[in-house]
Amino acid sequence: MRIEVFGAKELLTIQEASRFASELTGREVTPANIAYLVQYGRVRKVSRGGVTYVPRAELEQYYRENGKRKAQEWKRKLGEDLNWHLSFEEVPERERTKHVHRLHPYKGKFIPQLVEYFLDEHTDEFKPRAYFHPGDIVLDPFCGSGTTLVQANELGLHAIGIDISFFNVLIGNVKVSPHNLLKLSEYVREITLALKRKTKNAPHKAFERELKEALAEFNAKHFPSPEFKRKVREGKIDQFAYGKEKEAEFLSVFHALAKKYGVDVLPHESKSFLEKWYLPSTRQELLFLRDQILKIEDKDAREVLSIVLSRTARSCRATTHSDLATLVKPVYAPYYCRKHGKICAPLFSAAKWWNYYSRDTLKRLWEFHYIRTQTEQQCVVGDARTIDLPAALRNTNPFLAEVAAKGEVAGIFTSPPYVGMINYHQQHEYAYELFGYERRDEMEIGPLFKGQGVQARVEYVESIARVLKHMKPYLRNGYEIFIVANDKYHLYPIIAEKAGLQIVQEFKRPVLNRTEKNKTPYAESIFHMREK
Repeated sequence: MRIEVFGAKELLTIQEASRFASELTGREVTPANIAYLVQYGRVRKVSRGGVTYVPRAELEQYYRENGKRKAQEWKRKLGEDLNWHLSFEEVPERERTKHVHRLHPYKGKFIPQLVEYFLDEHTDEFKPRAYFHPGDIVLDPFCGSGTTLVQANELGLHAIGIDISFFNVLIGNVKVSPHNLLKLSEYVREITLALKRKTKNAPHKAFERELKEALAEFNAKHFPSPEFKRKVREGKIDQFAYGKEKEAEFLSVFHALAKKYGVDVLPHESKSFLEKWYLPSTRQELLFLRDQILKIEDKDAREVLSIVLSRTARSCRATTHSDLATLVKPVYAPYYCRKHGKICAPLFSAAKWWNYYSRDTLKRLWEFHYIRTQTEQQCVVGDARTIDLPAALRNTNPFLAEVAAKGEVAGIFTSPPYVGMINYHQQHEYAYELFGYERRDEMEIGPLFKGQGVQARVEYVESIARVLKHMKPYLRNGYEIFIVANDKYHLYPIIAEKAGLQIVQEFKRPVLNRTEKNKTPYAESIFHMREK
């Protein structure tokens, strides 16, 4: 065995490595980023006196090679005609997911910095003038999870959102609404204590504790970190063959523990989403939490806690960690996890994630509370092709209803669904089933279940053009429209023509910061449109 001797200057602590990498790359590299590289075997871990170090040379090599490879790949795949200024690659994740922006996962969400770039008053060589000003009203007819509304509030703009999905609208309104956070904290405390009392002597709690201990011992022996991941990266271990072997070996331990505690771990006939994707004990806890939430008379608190429970339910599904974003098949027993490089197990309790997300939600709402402006934002449920916007707003926000009725909206900033990419109701199926929300899947524009064929594209063009035409009466003279789209089928020039609009500028940007497991870079356009 080769033993390497490092001099003091050749090794960096995690903090030193963070500063070194930040200077090297010209962007923020956090200690957590360095710890990730160590954990997943990208650079070696050197322990001395209980302190973790990394070799300076290896760290430099990783960032130089990785950065060069990425740049070459992006340019080869995406071309040279992109506005790299709009990639926002240098923005750390904590800023891309700041305060309420990470209140609930959502596929198809654009980053707040992109919205802010076009809504704020700054100018630069790419944006020669400001398009919106504080006090203006911006409209998002495909509101999604409310990113446009949140950024409008930060910038002192009013905003109106429309979405066909009830749950999307719920997320958006919870993000931008003012809340009685002290009262909400008390509700969280009461429900958490009720769950704790309910499950105090439940057999699955003791079972899960012992299972966790057994897994820790087993993984330390057979999947030592970060040595195992490093050997996988170097091709010295076939992780899948080895993982399957150890997975089978651990199953006997798992079944013995389940028998000892009398815990139900066998799959049953699945008649619903909740029955298929949750182990019985987890499902029972989720239903208990739901019932506690539905007892709350305060509508605002009930809606906030519904979002917390939905976020909890998403993380508790009986699937592998690598398939959490896109479900493949239920997993009811320990499995080899390629994401973490060890044996992992599905959850037999929702308590851990309820506790974490309830605290995290309160923290994020407090953060936004201190920066929010005294402006109005409201999202409404409806079909943007046909909605009577003033009528839809009248009961919830008379001010915005009047603005829409008078045609005083300054413009649109939106990102419509991409053709055949996402089923927007299905992605939150757990929430719809838990709370019995009404679904309107058949009214989605460009859903995954309709595909990307010629007919789907024709329907998409007609629908988006119809939305834009229908929104015009709510817009003031000289309005500005910005549409973020991955237009690989070149549909938006046709859409603009059908809607009586002209594309005055197209900003093309590389999408480099992805939140799901697919990190393949792609390009999207921001179409700037005006009245023809």
